[in-house]
Amino acid sequence: MSYKNNKLVMLTSVAALVLGATSTAQAATLDDVKQRGVVQCGVSDGLPGFSAPNDQGEWQGIDVDVCRAVAAAVFGDSEAVRYVPLNAVERFTALQSGEVDVLSRNTTWTTTRDTTLGLNFAGVTFYDGQGFLISSDLGISSVQELDGAAICIQAGTTTELNVADYFRAHEMQFDPIVFDTSEQTVGGFEAGRCDVLTSDTSQLAALRIQLSDPSGAMILPEVISKEPLGPVVRQGDDQWFNIVKWSLFAMLNAEELGISSENVDEMTNSENPNIARLLGQDGNYGEGMGLSADWAYNIISQVGNYAEIYDRNVGLNSPLEIERGVNALWTEGGLQYAPPVR
Repeated sequence: MSYKNNKLVMLTSVAALVLGATSTAQAATLDDVKQRGVVQCGVSDGLPGFSAPNDQGEWQGIDVDVCRAVAAAVFGDSEAVRYVPLNAVERFTALQSGEVDVLSRNTTWTTTRDTTLGLNFAGVTFYDGQGFLISSDLGISSVQELDGAAICIQAGTTTELNVADYFRAHEMQFDPIVFDTSEQTVGGFEAGRCDVLTSDTSQLAALRIQLSDPSGAMILPEVISKEPLGPVVRQGDDQWFNIVKWSLFAMLNAEELGISSENVDEMTNSENPNIARLLGQDGNYGEGMGLSADWAYNIISQVGNYAEIYDRNVGLNSPLEIERGVNALWTEGGLQYAPPVR
């Protein structure tokens, strides 16, 4: 064999080894999850509507349901989840270190987080924006009237940066009162430590209902930022990234196709090819992710479509009563849009 052929064989062998190592690395999270028997899900340390334990200690919320969807896709069991409450400061370290498999915790997708922390955002669960909660008796109707106000803020969030940018751009001053957790911020607000509480508007709606007198507080109309919130995974594991991403997409596609937890069994007989593909009746679109053909059926039957998880957790059928708005499907004038299963 010539030197040239020897070199070609050697390079081919090295390439095969690299590809094999890459495939092994990419499958690592799924293998670990299956061996452990549960998905370890990083959630907030208690935010109603998104992730918080109920009176029975059961975790509920739209972020919780994303993790339940991943468990349903992997195990066929939406309850195969271990919830790890994390505050804003420790959440990324917990994901980077492998303490959790996925972070589903009202986390904003930003350039820095997407490119320098070794993380991948797997979609947008909730399109949000930063707002301001004030006491109704202050007689304030606009953010422009908050010059010199004391503002309660949670540490380690985009909220800190956004409010500083906004007040500087409008040549206004404010006194930041910084806390480690959302519970502490609402406690400081209710105790009179600050005049204003700022956070994502969805979080303000959740914190408002925890006040002793929710009617005594109001959210100002201005929204000063874009806050796309969604699940996060570690970079370098495309297979796990795809599983989390398509678990969310499955619920969005199900709503668009009119499939819900109530009619999913009936829909398995549908002649609509889009429905047949999603529910595993025509081809196995879970195979490329290491999942069974009924991965999406398991999600929809056990967790529901996107409308179901939205309505029961943060929508008009929940204590938060947040309208769909920009979180409506693209077919209804909103931003929620999922690629097709085909």
